[in-house]
Amino acid sequence: MRFRGVPRAGLAGLAAAGLLVITAGAPGATAGTPEPTAQGEPAPTVEVYEAEDGELVGVQVESTAPGHSGTGYVTGFDQESDQVTVTVPDSPGGLYELTVHYRAPYGQKNAVLELNGTGMGEITLAATEEFTALPAGKTLLQEGDNTLTVRSGWGWYEIDAISLAPAPEPPPHQVTGEPVNPDATPEARSLLRYLTDHYGEHILSGQQDMASIEWIEENLGTTPAVAGLDLMDYSPSRVERGTVGVDVDHALEWDERGGITTFVWHWNAPSGLIDEPGREWWRGFYTDATTFDVAAALADPESTEYGLLLRDIDAIAVELTRLRDAGVPVLWRPLHEAEGGWFWWGAHGPEPAKELWRIMYQRLTEVHELDNLLWVWNSVDPAWYPGDDVVDIVSADSYPAAGDHGPVSATYDRLVELGQDQKLVALTEVGPIPDPDLLDAYRADWSWFVTWSGDFLTDGVWNSREHLEHVYQHPRVINLDEVGDFKHHGEPADE
Repeated sequence: MRFRGVPRAGLAGLAAAGLLVITAGAPGATAGTPEPTAQGEPAPTVEVYEAEDGELVGVQVESTAPGHSGTGYVTGFDQESDQVTVTVPDSPGGLYELTVHYRAPYGQKNAVLELNGTGMGEITLAATEEFTALPAGKTLLQEGDNTLTVRSGWGWYEIDAISLAPAPEPPPHQVTGEPVNPDATPEARSLLRYLTDHYGEHILSGQQDMASIEWIEENLGTTPAVAGLDLMDYSPSRVERGTVGVDVDHALEWDERGGITTFVWHWNAPSGLIDEPGREWWRGFYTDATTFDVAAALADPESTEYGLLLRDIDAIAVELTRLRDAGVPVLWRPLHEAEGGWFWWGAHGPEPAKELWRIMYQRLTEVHELDNLLWVWNSVDPAWYPGDDVVDIVSADSYPAAGDHGPVSATYDRLVELGQDQKLVALTEVGPIPDPDLLDAYRADWSWFVTWSGDFLTDGVWNSREHLEHVYQHPRVINLDEVGDFKHHGEPADE
């Protein structure tokens, strides 16, 4: 999570795919005759809808850039309200794969998608001088006419067309439920089996911080299954300034109640805290609040800075050991949101972040024998992925616009691909909670979600009271009273 008013980059970003060659005519025209697949079945029919034929608000049509389809493309996205809307007429309804054809000559940008006036989250348009096809996830069309809107977001890009193809039925998941650590504790193994057995059928409810969990109990009369906690105040550069961590104590109490625990670590930089107005020491996990250079530190294992990295990991190991010794398995999510670059561990690109992950994995598992950890990776871009051998679960954080309860299916699909459908996929931070009704419809089988604290939970805007009740009463959602004995799941006594 990004704290205290710092602008948030869209976390549902997608990497650009290769250019899709299309033959497009009038709006709704079919992109040519489908070619047979390798199995002899015809490929899905692709319907292309030219942006220049849509309804334009604050934008205009141009045709000077080469490579566009149709008669032109839409440009001029420079105000928040700028948008283009295409109509999909006479649809039979159903689930479709959505592709946005665009150009982003001014660098990477974000755009907001809407279906029939309802938010579908953001997509990230990678920088490109050529018109490019971007898979943008699935969209569930109603019978009859539908509208698809691209709204400005960050702006400064060009939209050529939108295309739709029927979504194929996904194959069965290949998740095995076997942890990457061969010495994983029985409790950790059991938790992973438990999550695997519920994967695709249920989603576990979760909430960040204990005060917010208490708010849910007081206002909704129920309790989430997963508690999101933070090792932030155990960071040595915070402890030396007077912080006292309490979340390990909370985790021990939560475990006694039968709840599942996940930990993030807002790792205050080991040194180089700037500590001036706007960049105070307590913001030291942010790139702009520290001069600590993770790439330089990792490049010299004999350096003081490298030693400080190990010092901090060892300090956190002391706290995680308390949980191990108490038999508490932990969904462990360090180095979160690395690809965003706003945290120092991701500020110098993917290679240092991946190296630091592997150092942490080795030190916590081999040196400190913390075999109670299930390792949750939290970036979507394959370039940042540290490897199947050190990741149990892949995940993302999602903060679309307030009240946008879409299924975050584009991000889900990318994470399935990242883990080759052999890793569980989790929604480890959310602002608006996805509507459980849509998860099944979009085949977005998130293992669990954790709603962030503060206004995201309580202001009635990000998540209305009615929506919270809908989520927590939904038959697909597992709350604390339905969790059962996840520490002994699948053992002979359960059979």
